[in-house]
Amino acid sequence: AVIKIFGLVVLLLEMLCCVFILAQCHFKSPRCVFCLIVISLYEPGVQPNNASSVINALLLHHYKRGAYYPKGGASEIPFHITKVIQKYVGNVLVRAPVTRVLVNSKGAAYGVSIKKGQEEVEVRAPIIISNCGVFNTFKRLLPPEIQAKPEIQKRLDMLKPGRGSLLVFSGFDATAEELGINSTNLWLFKNNDIDAMSVLDEAPEKVPWMFITFPSAKDPTLKIRLPGKTCMTILTMVNYEWFEEWKDATVKKRRDDYMDYKMRFAKHLFDWACMYFPKLREKVKKRLYFNLRNFVASRGATYAAEHNLECFHIDVMAKNCCNTPDKHLFISGQDVFSCGIVGAVHGGLLCASTALGQIVYVNLFLLKKKLKRRKAREMSAVGKEKLQ
Repeated sequence: AVIKIFGLVVLLLEMLCCVFILAQCHFKSPRCVFCLIVISLYEPGVQPNNASSVINALLLHHYKRGAYYPKGGASEIPFHITKVIQKYVGNVLVRAPVTRVLVNSKGAAYGVSIKKGQEEVEVRAPIIISNCGVFNTFKRLLPPEIQAKPEIQKRLDMLKPGRGSLLVFSGFDATAEELGINSTNLWLFKNNDIDAMSVLDEAPEKVPWMFITFPSAKDPTLKIRLPGKTCMTILTMVNYEWFEEWKDATVKKRRDDYMDYKMRFAKHLFDWACMYFPKLREKVKKRLYFNLRNFVASRGATYAAEHNLECFHIDVMAKNCCNTPDKHLFISGQDVFSCGIVGAVHGGLLCASTALGQIVYVNLFLLKKKLKRRKAREMSAVGKEKLQ
């Protein structure tokens, strides 16, 4: 019943989404409507003609009060989360890749096996939560006899891997002011036909769009930590097939033609960015290029499963949940809600609610009210002190 109600809400959001966009903006040209819709729909890494307006509505809701960036950079998030986990007698392991989910003779999961150097160590637990995606969990980590179960195969058939990303990371010996940049994210498009896909040989020079962000311009602590330095990240979506011929090669040991092909993408994207920020070229210190094979995901998919129209069908949402055929194994992350950081967070909340058997959202709502009351009391006390 809950799923059906959620499905009706989704359909309502889809109908209201476009009306909401038009009601909030005054356009001088149809191209403005195109740009707004394309930017919000390309966020999930799917072609606009196959994207659900539900994502559009979620993005508008998320950004309506502005966006945020962690002081000190993204590494501050795991740094502080680790402290909370350890406080409650938990452990955080790094450089310890999970090789498989441990399953007993009855087909029930009881832990995971992790790699420690050349050895494998078993870590046992009553509940196993996987946030590495449906495809990695079911196709790589579970034993073949469990993978072959009809209920798991049906779930895999409902989804398909999304597209990969190619990123260019650049560092500059200059401040944001010297480069003429700010904290604004940029989406650049060559024309309206962004659904057209290029063939392998032409793809590097025919990238239809790219996303530019300057993380250092968003971080107020950077001037203290790295004075006189700036960084830039460029992102665009790429097809797995463009890099498939090098899929079996070891990282840093691929043929020269692989590097040449990747460099063509990077050069084109960087040159395109310099058209808008000409001072970048003379101040660039270092550039690093990564392609979709750097993501530990099925077919290099940045956002795990593709969040297309079929993904938000009521039947698919009902079956693609946090539960698995094994009552000890749960799925979290982007695949069970939506893509991106916020999507992964909500995937975690849904998974926690399922595993604990309680609605965690209610607990968070009550906690939020409690924190607001505490903040109000503190502000009131400060105000009284000033009056005295």
